[in-house]
Amino acid sequence: MRPWREWGDAERASIREAGRWRAPRDLDAAGPEGKLAPDGRPVVSFASNDYLGLTQHPDVVGAAHAALDRWGAGAGSARLIVGSRPVHTELEAALAAWKRTERAVLFPTGFATNLGVLTTFGAPDVLVVSDELNHASIIDGCRLARAECVVARHADVDHVDALLAGAGDRRTLVVTDTVFSMDGDVAPVDALMGVCARHGALLVLDEAHAVLGPDPDPSGLDLDVIRVGTLSKTLGALGGFAAAATPFCELLENRARSYIFTTASTPADTAAALAAVRVVCSSEGDRLRQRLREHVELLAPGHPSPIVPIVLGDERRTLAASAALLQQGMLVPAIRPPTVPPGTSRLRVALSAAHTTEQVEALASALAALDETL
Repeated sequence: MRPWREWGDAERASIREAGRWRAPRDLDAAGPEGKLAPDGRPVVSFASNDYLGLTQHPDVVGAAHAALDRWGAGAGSARLIVGSRPVHTELEAALAAWKRTERAVLFPTGFATNLGVLTTFGAPDVLVVSDELNHASIIDGCRLARAECVVARHADVDHVDALLAGAGDRRTLVVTDTVFSMDGDVAPVDALMGVCARHGALLVLDEAHAVLGPDPDPSGLDLDVIRVGTLSKTLGALGGFAAAATPFCELLENRARSYIFTTASTPADTAAALAAVRVVCSSEGDRLRQRLREHVELLAPGHPSPIVPIVLGDERRTLAASAALLQQGMLVPAIRPPTVPPGTSRLRVALSAAHTTEQVEALASALAALDETL
């Protein structure tokens, strides 16, 4: 039997030999500008999911401070024991109102939310249909569920329709990102709602990146929808949630292991997210989204989301492009296999309302120059 240390060394070596070694780099920053380890060079980050800049909003930061003073650093227990604080309940009510649902349930992360939803509703007598480009948390949720899971071609409503039609007497569930994290494209949500309503399928929508939409409205359809979201992107905090009809939320509270068997979200994160929801739902939130939309138009006119991929294909070429931008003080990560399929390596630009117009214009000029040099 091969010793564990020897096995681990061999696995690390195989990653390095494939040119796919990764390691964290500290960015000392509050907002897009900061200093990047190991040499402390100043950079503007185009890699964050802080789409509206709410991690630095004074109301959001102030709410976190006040929660620390009132309740301390941690909740100390799971929600169903003694970990639930008034701020958790307030945030769930605010999230439900924002998403126009009866209830919402908080989870420690968006990843844990998808695990909880899919393992709760993916029972052995269920067929789950999952888009082929869904997020890793959805993929892992499908793997953990006891249901049969089949993969639908990306954004192919006709394929989803055919898979549902072949389900026989089984209950069915369709799960999809609404904005896909590596391409920044948008799922055909309205068409999917129609197909699911026709087949009586439960529709699970992961809206983690949907800061600029879509904002689905299933009213008028005989359709059950669970809206999954995160507190760590548009809302600038940490956590996840599922928003749905009351019976579904109550079932999650009683069946979802990633809810039941984990400590409640910290009071500071929860209070920060609550303040962020209030900003998002205000006229200030409208202005921030408009500013973000303008940034997208500067870089990629007509693109539907703040995630803008620059697909270069070759891994080495993509790494060279990322390094060239970094030399100009712009942090744009190179995304390579296994995160994306072989031959589709890319620069992944994530824009924020916290960027200045000048920063986005400089990035656009640098990207245009890359086309001429790579």
